Amino acid sequence: MVSVEHRLPADVPQDALLDLVDALNADPAIDGILVQLPLPGHIDERTVLTRIDPDKDVDGFHPVNAGRLATGLPGFVPCTPFGCVMLLKDVLGDLAGLDAVVIGRSNIVGKPMAQLLIAESCTVTVAHSRTRDLSSVVKRADIVVAAVGRPEMIKGEWLKPGATVIDVGINRTEAGLVGDVDFAGAMSVAGAVTPVPGGVGPMTIACLLRNALLSAERREGVVGEGEL
Repeated sequence: MVSVEHRLPADVPQDALLDLVDALNADPAIDGILVQLPLPGHIDERTVLTRIDPDKDVDGFHPVNAGRLATGLPGFVPCTPFGCVMLLKDVLGDLAGLDAVVIGRSNIVGKPMAQLLIAESCTVTVAHSRTRDLSSVVKRADIVVAAVGRPEMIKGEWLKPGATVIDVGINRTEAGLVGDVDFAGAMSVAGAVTPVPGGVGPMTIACLLRNALLSAERREGVVGEGEL
């Protein structure tokens, strides 16, 4: 794979960024485009992300790809949730019938994570920081995916014994990088729990490479539209 980086100044005009996206959309040598988030405050994130050709949107953030995921059509799936499902299936095998709680409702992780778990025939609850009695909601879950962005918010005593916990959070604290789950507390209760760092992060990178490869294969006619 050939990676091309365009490092723009923080004060770049929005129109200039959109012109670059348009040029990459039109470039037949480019199979995948991603825009590093967050963007500077003067740039509208939604405008930029929706400007990317959905068939080059290897991050899976474009509304077209979000709609494809929600309706069961083939498309690019956001890399972090896809990697989480791979981890879960590696540990648990068939996920059908399991009770899953996704903590967090972002377009990047929480919502697509819920859609992927529904596709695996899980019973899915989407919770968040304002969920009433969150600990009780978490307590019944066979699968917990924490993506709320609050350091060590999910305590070990909240977990169902033997639960599988995927910690998507990454928070900088005085003690270093920590996830959204109290790792030490979770380890004494959970059947499996991902570390931070070194857990979900490498899966995100691998799935991004997967999406880029699939985009190239589709362009070359190696796979069809229905095989993404």
